[in-house]
Amino acid sequence: MGFFDKIKAGLSKTRNAMAATLNTVFSTFKPLDDDFYDELEECLILADLGVSTAEKAVESLRQKVRKEGIKDADLAKDALKEVLAEMLNVGETTLNLSTKPSVVLVIGVNGVGKTTTIGKLANLLKKDGKKVLLCAADTFRAAAADQLEIWAQRSGTQIVRQDEGADPAAVVFDAISAAKSRGTDVIICDTAGRLHNKQNLMNELNKISRILDRELPGASKEVILVLDGTTGQNGLIQAREFSKIAGVTGMVVTKLDGTAKGGIVISVADTLGIPVKYVGVGEQMDDLMPFDAKSFASALL
Repeated sequence: MGFFDKIKAGLSKTRNAMAATLNTVFSTFKPLDDDFYDELEECLILADLGVSTAEKAVESLRQKVRKEGIKDADLAKDALKEVLAEMLNVGETTLNLSTKPSVVLVIGVNGVGKTTTIGKLANLLKKDGKKVLLCAADTFRAAAADQLEIWAQRSGTQIVRQDEGADPAAVVFDAISAAKSRGTDVIICDTAGRLHNKQNLMNELNKISRILDRELPGASKEVILVLDGTTGQNGLIQAREFSKIAGVTGMVVTKLDGTAKGGIVISVADTLGIPVKYVGVGEQMDDLMPFDAKSFASALL
């Protein structure tokens, strides 16, 4: 099953929630007037694009319809797909793994599927021919390293860990040393998800960054934020806070198959200018998928 089919299936709850309104909005005989745009805006807000992003999307569509002389509802729907895809194109959607080793720091509050995402990402990169090392730097949460070790076994990748309560930066240091000696291509670091204590989290991430800069100067580094798609606009709040303290370079949005709020992907990308790198649409190992804006917009509608 390709990306479009999987993402279409994964977004079925969002699409179904929008379906009745969308079918009315894009009725063949409906004029593209103010009522049309008002109803469309309500429909997009229902999908959790958020008010400001929905307003922006509708205004962009209005201008596109006027500029291209669109009169037909089906053509207007195609134009909306283009508008949403453009709003999602805010940066590079692939990971920058141009050095050996490269580093991927994975952040996000507890419960968003961070450890699961790391395991699935490790599996994807290994299939792509990369030698991957997992770093269990979330030493604060009980059993976090144990969970990561299970995913290391499932994905057939290596792991560096210490006991619970160890200094996360020390674990990262050990992982860097191991990566250098083993010829690792990518180090994926799991980090603690304590957003409610922002100062401690900031200090921890800064310490890890200093270790990386000292031990791997010039290495490619991605800071990937994992968001739970079921949280809707709360995910936008999390993303805004994390982007302030962690220099987020990309996002993974998980659990899209379990929510009617799939529009949050567009909301976060548009509001914060952070590109989506992957989306999670299921529980299986291969249900983490590289992001494609055009396919996502088409599947959403």
